Amino acid sequence: MGVAIGELIPTKELRIDDLAGKTLAVDGYNVLYQFITTIRGPDGSPLTDRNGNVTSHLTGLFSRCTNLLAKGIRLIFVFDGKVPDLKRKEIERRRALKAGAQAKFEEAKEAKDEAEMKKYAGRTAVLTREMVGQAKELLDALGIPWMDAPSEGEAQASALVKQGHAWAVVSQDADALLYEAPRVIKNLGITGKRKQPGKMAYNNVDPELIECKEVLSSLGLDIAQLRALAVLIGTDYNIGGIKGIGPKKGLKLVQEHDHDFAALFAAVPWESEVTWQDIVGVFESMPVIDPGRIQFGQADPAKVQEILVKKHDFGRERVEMQLEKVLKFQANTQKGLGDFF
Repeated sequence: MGVAIGELIPTKELRIDDLAGKTLAVDGYNVLYQFITTIRGPDGSPLTDRNGNVTSHLTGLFSRCTNLLAKGIRLIFVFDGKVPDLKRKEIERRRALKAGAQAKFEEAKEAKDEAEMKKYAGRTAVLTREMVGQAKELLDALGIPWMDAPSEGEAQASALVKQGHAWAVVSQDADALLYEAPRVIKNLGITGKRKQPGKMAYNNVDPELIECKEVLSSLGLDIAQLRALAVLIGTDYNIGGIKGIGPKKGLKLVQEHDHDFAALFAAVPWESEVTWQDIVGVFESMPVIDPGRIQFGQADPAKVQEILVKKHDFGRERVEMQLEKVLKFQANTQKGLGDFF
């Protein structure tokens, strides 16, 4: 879900080629969930292999990673660890919504109503532990490092940027800003298209760069005030925020109260079961680690073929074609490095 401050955030358009030579920290759950939500058949059903196992996440991951690797972009994937206690209510809410959407999808399927099936299909998406494990196996085969965060993956990805291991966080959510990520990249893909919700249609999109310093400067806030604004309008820890307060009104209230947060939250109808201090504290003290030296590997064609072609029925030619682009770039890179010795 993420924090709802998107309309207030200034962005800059990027070209994929602008990122050549850079290392990006990817919010793994965020990206995989995009794939299982959007990569689906005409009736809205996810892609599967001959045994009925969902493969939408592997399709998206393989295509995205090989295209980016072939462009000279290095990736580090970060996966969620322990769910913060305050987020459990949001998890329960999402499960209830998915159950309702699944019932609607089954009704539409029985009625052979493809329009309704498409409408509810993406809302039924569930990212399982098995899918995450398969994704990690594929990343290993592609030579892409990954790590499990102590808690929220987006916080750890933000830490990797601050620690100098990566240049930016890749995520569709703005939460990384609340963890002080210096840079966040949205819409990172090669095709330049994004699926419209509930439809088999796409909008043209370009990667966007969000810089934390520029966001704070444009809003006239510091990081403490940005977190207060996020709590007013809603986070994963207080879903929906304060009734009647949207991004613009919330920004005005924060600016009016400056850093007197006690007065700020006393002036609004706080109805959450948890305190605003507890929510702000989650963003201030989310556990992260410094992994030290991160090892980047080379793609192993045999392992990739075993995972995708043998286990999940991917087309051999398509897999070979994608791998060839990566191997060609890696070979040229190694040759270029050799010229210096």
